[in-house]
Amino acid sequence: MNLTELVSYIDTELRIAEIADYSNALNGLQLENHHGKVTKIVAAVDATLPVMRKAVAAGADLLLVHHGMFWTGLQTWTGPVFQKLKLCTDSGLAVYSAHLPLDVHPVLGNNALIAQALGLTPTGGFLEYKGNAVGVTAEQAMSLEELTTRFKTALGGNPVHVCAGGPKTTKKIGISSGGSGSEVAAAAKAGIDTFITGEGPHWSYTLAEELGINLLYGGHYATETFGVKALAAHIKTKFGIPWEFVDHPTGL
Repeated sequence: MNLTELVSYIDTELRIAEIADYSNALNGLQLENHHGKVTKIVAAVDATLPVMRKAVAAGADLLLVHHGMFWTGLQTWTGPVFQKLKLCTDSGLAVYSAHLPLDVHPVLGNNALIAQALGLTPTGGFLEYKGNAVGVTAEQAMSLEELTTRFKTALGGNPVHVCAGGPKTTKKIGISSGGSGSEVAAAAKAGIDTFITGEGPHWSYTLAEELGINLLYGGHYATETFGVKALAAHIKTKFGIPWEFVDHPTGL
């Protein structure tokens, strides 16, 4: 498929132009390829040099990621930055990144998909960022033990760290993937008694205890594998482009 046409479709589906994000996210096509075509997609969480090498080895000409190439800010084209650019340009690998637009998508988004995997139906949102609710909420009575078990299963058996600072039976659950643990106070203010996220700073645990809410950490990486997989699968269904997921976990 023509790269420009596919990028236009993804931009529209994810509302790239409408959803504000952090300045270094640079959502959308971050690097084009020299032949302007897409014959195979690799989905991954991070646009790192090891991931790019795996994508090239898999025969991909489009790398679809959640965390793009510019999170560390303005850099010179030296060292690993130069190596990434050279590898991609030499092999014809384009790079497309979608951060918050992929978190918030009601069908393909990380948070909606985590809710689905937990057997929950989102009923609202929280954690507003520049006009958009990043996280989702669900009204559900469930034991904390059962919810934790379901979360572990959803993450493929990855460990879940639990701060049992709230009720043993949930009423209102909040989900925001990645590094949203620092927003524990905002979650409590939204009336959430059980907050599911990826990671948070040390003090997020102690603050959750003080605020009287449960906080479940599933890992930044593990909670953000859902969206890129769903987006690549959606493209396969829509346009027939084959894809695979390159797993390169950080353990964080």
